[in-house]
Amino acid sequence: MTEAFYRWGGVKKEFTVTPEVYTAFQQCSGDFNPLHTDEEFARSKGFPERVMYGNILNAFVSALIGEMLPIKDVIIHSQDIQYKNPVFMNEHLEAVMKVDEIFESVNVVIFQFSFRKEDGKLAAKGHIQIGII
Repeated sequence: MTEAFYRWGGVKKEFTVTPEVYTAFQQCSGDFNPLHTDEEFARSKGFPERVMYGNILNAFVSALIGEMLPIKDVIIHSQDIQYKNPVFMNEHLEAVMKVDEIFESVNVVIFQFSFRKEDGKLAAKGHIQIGII
């Protein structure tokens, strides 16, 4: 089954951190940290506005894996993410994901991914390992 990934050229997809995405993540996580919820607090820490939850990007990674791969019979084993620049409300992000390594003997594929903001700044990058089931 790993052969599908040798031909797969990767994916680019745009995401936006909308108020609906923000609220859904906040409700799901139960995280009401003032950096994410209080405009004044965020400004006092040097940000122009509330900083969006970094783990919203993990949810976008889940969408890439669940919806954009050439096969659906996969399970996430692990992922890492490094946050490079904060993301703010209504920012548009371009996600890029491509194959990094394939381990045929154990049906494992490792991907590199990144999120870039409209101004070209890197918002986050990382790796995700999936197993083919």
